[in-house]
Amino acid sequence: MKLGIRPTIDGREGSQSVRQSLEEQTMGMAQAAKALIEANIKDRDGNVVECVIADSTIAGVAEAAACQEKFDRAGVCGTLTVTPCWCYGSETMDMDKSTPKAIWGFNGTERPGAVYLAAVLAAHAQKGIPAFSIYGHEVQEADDRSIPADVQEKILRFARSAVAVGEMKGKAYLSLGNVSMGIAGSIVNPELFEKYFGMRCEYKDMSEIIRRVEKEIYNKDEFKKALAWTKENCKQGPDYYNGENGKDQAGFDADWEYSVKMALIVKDMMDGSQHLKDIGWNEEGNGNNAIAAGFQGQRQWTDFMPNADFLESILCSSFDWNGIRRPYVVATENDCLNGLSMLMGHLLTNSAAAFSDVRTYWSPESLERVTGKKPTGYAENGIIHLINSGATALDFSGQQQKDGKPAMKPYWEISEEEEKACLDATQWVPGNLGYFRGGGFSSKFRTMGGMPITMVRLNMVDGLGPVLQIAEGYTCDLGNDAAAIIEKRTDEGWPSTWFAPRLTGEGAFKDVYSVMAHWGANHGASVYGHVGAEFITLASMLRIPVNMHNVPEENIFRPAAWNAFGTTDREGADYRACTTYGPLYK
Repeated sequence: MKLGIRPTIDGREGSQSVRQSLEEQTMGMAQAAKALIEANIKDRDGNVVECVIADSTIAGVAEAAACQEKFDRAGVCGTLTVTPCWCYGSETMDMDKSTPKAIWGFNGTERPGAVYLAAVLAAHAQKGIPAFSIYGHEVQEADDRSIPADVQEKILRFARSAVAVGEMKGKAYLSLGNVSMGIAGSIVNPELFEKYFGMRCEYKDMSEIIRRVEKEIYNKDEFKKALAWTKENCKQGPDYYNGENGKDQAGFDADWEYSVKMALIVKDMMDGSQHLKDIGWNEEGNGNNAIAAGFQGQRQWTDFMPNADFLESILCSSFDWNGIRRPYVVATENDCLNGLSMLMGHLLTNSAAAFSDVRTYWSPESLERVTGKKPTGYAENGIIHLINSGATALDFSGQQQKDGKPAMKPYWEISEEEEKACLDATQWVPGNLGYFRGGGFSSKFRTMGGMPITMVRLNMVDGLGPVLQIAEGYTCDLGNDAAAIIEKRTDEGWPSTWFAPRLTGEGAFKDVYSVMAHWGANHGASVYGHVGAEFITLASMLRIPVNMHNVPEENIFRPAAWNAFGTTDREGADYRACTTYGPLYK
């Protein structure tokens, strides 16, 4: 991925050239921004995001056009304009409406960088091209080439979100099957993907997996490798559900083989496979250019075939039989809205995203009554139980570490020891034949407490369109005895996460019950870290309003034009701005 940097300058030349006196400082700002971004921002494959700088400073329309031609050739996914001085606003501005843009005006007294910033932002607002405003809190000396911390934070937040926009554009969501059990989130609406995310939808019947298994349209050598790895690393757990009606080990072994083939095949359907082309399956080998997928499963598949929990969990994790690698995004029950939530979180953090049912609110009183133990720490105000049999990435076990604490990390930071710890912390429980008549396995682990996480959900509302919900908080440790009691009465064969949202005392975050009561659907997606501010910035680029969040106001970073829609009610202003501008790819 690439970002463009546009150094704009005062164009007055002559015997006392204003432009000449500013060339070094202006290009210096561009180089400093490039160094900052390239040192801190990577794409989802771990590649450094390259910054492309205009060939010259930009003083007018001709140089702006030359810069745009260069950026078009390079394929930049967003632009940052930098300047220490006055420039000619509408003559130097970035007019491309298809990419996010930000402007950094140097806070100094010698030249009016802030005046240009205000003037060009007014032009952006007037022309309907939103731009983010970046302006340091403190005055700097003219020869100060450093980037203040507050400016760095905004540049990096903009860059990270713009790269996410770019990574989604032109990719596909692969819908395997259709609507699962009447879940509205699995109604895959191509208009949403096309207009808001720049993506397309590809629809394949689940029978395609059966065809590929029966016709052996998969890499047989990789299957042998994957099955051996699975037998060695994926511990089969006890059958909690089925008693004498359960399968014998021969039946479990058959389910393991089919589950591994399903994972291989879905991976091929998303990415494509050169091996399939080499053995004569060229069409199948092309794949679907999918950056995310969903699998319907229930019930038309799971009533007679092994469930998709293994393929969802293992693909969404940061490792498999080929070692540590980039996690995939595969949504349980083909809930594409949760899949998009997972995708945004994955792209903002470069780490795995977890899919969960937002299952139960537990008050402190209920916890103490049922478990005999009064909750403490993060759980003292109550918790929300996140639990689901499907695409809960094994990373969410919390067995990776940062600074000695549980974490989820980009795959290139994960060690083999951490991979093994995640696998060792997970059992694979034979599926409940009441739910999954065809069998299969469900991952089971308990997320370690103390991890900062952000739970999000994209919802669709008739007459309004997509809206995003955000809840920052922490995972909790209830203790083994209390956790086991709750799991046994809920579902002891599925992975559990105890989530305590950070409370504000107001609105939807007045208390934990209110968070649960305001959540817009039965599913949520969670990623590591408190990254609600990044979600808000990304949502504003896509023109998706945020209807619920607990991000401190000083961390909210949206395009400057949002201020024109109201400054006292920022949530309402967000709705009005998104409605006025419409989706990014309308």
